[in-house]
Amino acid sequence: MKEAEYRILENREIARGVFRMLLEGDSSEIRAPGQFVNLHIPGSFLRRPISVCDWEEGKITLIYKVVGHGTEELSRREAGEMLRALTGLGNGYMLSKIPPRPVLCGGGVGVPPLYGLCRRLVQLGKHPHVLLGFRSKEDVFYEEEFRALKVPVELTTEDGSYGKKGFVTELLEEKCYALCCGPEPMLRALYDRTEDGQFSFEERMGCGFGACMGCSRRTKDGWKRVCTEGPVFFREEIVW
Repeated sequence: MKEAEYRILENREIARGVFRMLLEGDSSEIRAPGQFVNLHIPGSFLRRPISVCDWEEGKITLIYKVVGHGTEELSRREAGEMLRALTGLGNGYMLSKIPPRPVLCGGGVGVPPLYGLCRRLVQLGKHPHVLLGFRSKEDVFYEEEFRALKVPVELTTEDGSYGKKGFVTELLEEKCYALCCGPEPMLRALYDRTEDGQFSFEERMGCGFGACMGCSRRTKDGWKRVCTEGPVFFREEIVW
């Protein structure tokens, strides 16, 4: 974990209420897809945890949805402005445990960390199959970025305005190794349809580094903090 200052290179809307922010600064603390950063937003007491979409040396890409005062204020930040952030937070996906042909399944703002994960799996010679779920056509983002990685991509929308109508969980036809991120109802449905995998949970957080215990959830090995032992957990750890 490291606190540093970052320059905003880009902050633009890419879907309905969804923004992509590109930050310039130290990315050395980010070591695995699925980790997150905690942004200090001027005027807000608590930092905002946002999953890392992708990173490279000196740059971090974040994708977030405007859902309240903090993210509304964040969406107004412009290129050239500075933000302070804690980076390298949480445990990400463990690449060494992933088989050659995993299924990546994301819903809504659970999609972003799967992009960085997918890119690294392709670099490792693996063959991921990507399933993305959104509410409507206006909410779809990063389809082309995934397709540019030359992997199969399937999409669903709940209203049928784009892709297949229904929920992304309905695309799983057989037991598989799944790498998931999204709202808890989606993760629970995927749990029943998979035989193994790694699940990234979304929780409200206070401190973001394990001190306040506000994001704890029960596992088969006792209570664990989503911000520290998570947000990614192995399927066999999960208790509903």
